[in-house]
Amino acid sequence: MNDIDWAAIWQNLVTFAVTYEAPLRIVGVIVGAVLLRWILLLSIGRVVDRVVYGVKKAQNVEHTTELSASPLHAVRVVQRTRTMGSVTRNLVTWAIVSVAIVLVLSELNFSVTALIASAGVLGAALGFGAQSVVKDMLNGLFMVFEDQLGVGDIVDLGEATGVVENVGVRVTQVRDVNGTLWFVRNGEILRVGNLSQGWARVIIDLPIPYSSDVHAVEETMLATANGLAQDPAWKRKVLEAPEIWGIESISAEALVVRLVVKVRTADQWEIARELRLRLKLALDDMGVSLPALNRVVMDGLDRPTARKGSPRTKPIPLPDDEARS
Repeated sequence: MNDIDWAAIWQNLVTFAVTYEAPLRIVGVIVGAVLLRWILLLSIGRVVDRVVYGVKKAQNVEHTTELSASPLHAVRVVQRTRTMGSVTRNLVTWAIVSVAIVLVLSELNFSVTALIASAGVLGAALGFGAQSVVKDMLNGLFMVFEDQLGVGDIVDLGEATGVVENVGVRVTQVRDVNGTLWFVRNGEILRVGNLSQGWARVIIDLPIPYSSDVHAVEETMLATANGLAQDPAWKRKVLEAPEIWGIESISAEALVVRLVVKVRTADQWEIARELRLRLKLALDDMGVSLPALNRVVMDGLDRPTARKGSPRTKPIPLPDDEARS
């Protein structure tokens, strides 16, 4: 059995490395960049998961959707952590790609100093065209750091209203109630109406007949709202006791009584629908019917059996000779 000539193998490897030194360095930079990005993204993901897991464990829930019934601070921590994780992933990717490109160009014997100087001149020349990109990135960073919005928030950005699915360095993704996914450039967001921060208020304006006993109706409305607030299925979603704000408006047809309930942001519309149903049933039990507002009465129509309810057509006058014939 012949012995392996390790010296010759090593010499061949050294010769190969010297011959293809530049390509091997480029491959090493690319592989290193990919591995570094994978490690950093994995670390960021684990940090985010640990924070979210800690919040869920502290609130004794198994899924983040159940946090809607937990203290507001816990919900906000989860949303903000996920948003910061999304933005950090984007920043890490951009930074690693930029450094890798510079290293690869240096291995190809490009002068990095000259490239930076050329980039400065090119950046000045393209400043007007690139300023929108810089504006998008800066605005996105400020929105995240100032906690203007986060992943999972319900926001009104003007043209797009819905749930924030992703917050990037340049673009924010919002899905509306119809399922359309909107990509909104951060630099074009001039205002942010966040419906998920703090608390929300359910406002019910209920019209009742002018001749109704207002005090009795108000007592019934308040009792109905208190019943919902004390219901075990809804109790944790209501933040404060319901209030009657009194008569909101008066007209010839109706009195409008306003009822308000302070609730958690994620449950505003669900509670409003349930409360309207309970108020309707309670008023039915009282014998109070909601007035028909803006009733339109049309005159000049034939009897109900007339053709399509069209008005009677006046006869067309005829000349005397045609009438006699």
